[in-house]
Amino acid sequence: MVDYFLGLDPILQATIATLFTWGMTALGAALVFTTRGFNQQFMDGMLGFAGGVMIAASFWSLLAPALERAEGGALPAWAPVAIGFLAGGGFLWLADKLLPHLHPGLTMESAEGLNPERKRRSTLLVLAITLHNIPEGLAVGVAFGAVAADLPSASLGGAIALAIGIGIQNFPEGLAVSMPLRREGMSRRKSFAYGQASGIVEPIAGVTGALAVIFMQPLLPYALAFAAGAMIFVVAEEVIPGSQENGNTDLASMSLMIGFTIMMILDVALG
Repeated sequence: MVDYFLGLDPILQATIATLFTWGMTALGAALVFTTRGFNQQFMDGMLGFAGGVMIAASFWSLLAPALERAEGGALPAWAPVAIGFLAGGGFLWLADKLLPHLHPGLTMESAEGLNPERKRRSTLLVLAITLHNIPEGLAVGVAFGAVAADLPSASLGGAIALAIGIGIQNFPEGLAVSMPLRREGMSRRKSFAYGQASGIVEPIAGVTGALAVIFMQPLLPYALAFAAGAMIFVVAEEVIPGSQENGNTDLASMSLMIGFTIMMILDVALG
């Protein structure tokens, strides 16, 4: 797989990788055609797994290359990384406050953002997962951009590992949108369409991130740290609390550990 990617333009690499992560979201949503429901323990375990993947990816694939790139600059190496990291979290915090959305499993009274009562439940569910997918797509894009910038700690294998890890954790997200809509009476086809739509933003964010770091390389440490900060905010704000709220705390915690370990192994082995 790494050999196949070697000869491709970095923008094309990021496009293919984020199309894969979107495809995994669609694959999860497609389970609405074959099953009538989902096991809550399974979903909580997968959420915990997703949190572990995102935490590990934030360090090995994003923050470590960001610190390396920032060395030798006008500012101390930690400064651009700290600025980018906090900016990424701040961006997601602001989006969380402004964008109307509803997390799967909650009632309409729990919808967040500006004027959520004016939106349909299906739209709010898609927007909730879309919020998660923005930093994920951005992370994949800037990871491939970092490889194009020839950072020693940023490898093509590591960028591919990041895409694989995010793709794996995208699988239950598509199902988490499509299945509740199906239970509320929406057709299987429409439920699938809404479920996979939540992943459309990943190729857009991925290509944007890759373009930014390739053509504006001084921004690279900021961009890498920004993507990491955005992902950590999502993990702390939504993923971990969501995995724990149904009482499956031990399962979710161990799944997080497993997700972290697998992402670490993928990054080190492929990197």
